[in-house]
Amino acid sequence: MDRAETLAAALEPVDSVAIVCHDNPDPDCLASALAFERIANANGVSETTIVYGGEISHQQNRAFVNMLSIELVHGDDVSIGSDTFVVFVDHSRIGGNSTIDPETTPDAIIDHHPDGGLPASFVDVRPAYGATATIFVEYLTALDIELTERLATAILFAIHRERLDFVRSPTSAEYEAALIVYEHADLDGLEQLYGSAFTPETIDAIGRAILSRRQYGSAIVAGVGQTSETDALPQAADFLLNVEGVNTVLTYGIVGDSIRLSARSIDPRVNVGTLLTEAFDELGAAGGHHDMAGGRIDLGIFGEIGDHDDAETLLSFLNQRIERRFFDEI
Repeated sequence: MDRAETLAAALEPVDSVAIVCHDNPDPDCLASALAFERIANANGVSETTIVYGGEISHQQNRAFVNMLSIELVHGDDVSIGSDTFVVFVDHSRIGGNSTIDPETTPDAIIDHHPDGGLPASFVDVRPAYGATATIFVEYLTALDIELTERLATAILFAIHRERLDFVRSPTSAEYEAALIVYEHADLDGLEQLYGSAFTPETIDAIGRAILSRRQYGSAIVAGVGQTSETDALPQAADFLLNVEGVNTVLTYGIVGDSIRLSARSIDPRVNVGTLLTEAFDELGAAGGHHDMAGGRIDLGIFGEIGDHDDAETLLSFLNQRIERRFFDEI
């Protein structure tokens, strides 16, 4: 059996499924969760729950969830039973970008990021692909499951956003998947999603990144300060890639009780996933693809710092250390 048929067979005796997203899920993760839910329902699964951690902070992600009426349950509010089939979509490790109970053992893992080493009965991890949603288009096609307008819209938007409208290293699989779902998607709805407004907090964070940026050769490091908008970090990194002569960017900031990292690169000689792992993995958890990566460093005893002045003092203490580690690896 091919992978799609193997997955379908694994779901036949299942009554309940928990589809676990990574923290602060993006459209690729959410669309993949919807696709898995569709496959589970088509194979007789009666109960499905989409679980996430963190928050939905990116303005487009919030619009995505609202427009498509995606029902999500926060990990803090759900108890996964021992007889529940657990699948991880768009991530394959606990700690780096998922705060789910580390005792949770998945039955299936479907992802396009480098393998996080978690064991599961069914594993389909394809780092050569540009989006996890692309894998699910292959599953849906192989299993002859009809695409709904809602699911097609979700997948098409996910592929576009994950590959920055086919500018960031798409593979032929992304083009093929987009063509398959295109005719079923709500194009007017997609236009509304692209018009989602920035929150004031996101604009402030991007502004701080612009003002604090430090450049070394073709690389930039920038701090967004303290923010509640986790997704402001990758948005700031994407924006700073537009600086003339720059091809690699790291942004960082304090979010809750941790330092969050986000990196982007358009330099084929640079693998920012490896770069972040080598620079910061001993301090926390970091990694990703050659062109996009992220990480988290727990603040430990500094985690209780809450007011702005103390956060600024802490950031001034951390700035040189983060910059030095990143620039040294560059």
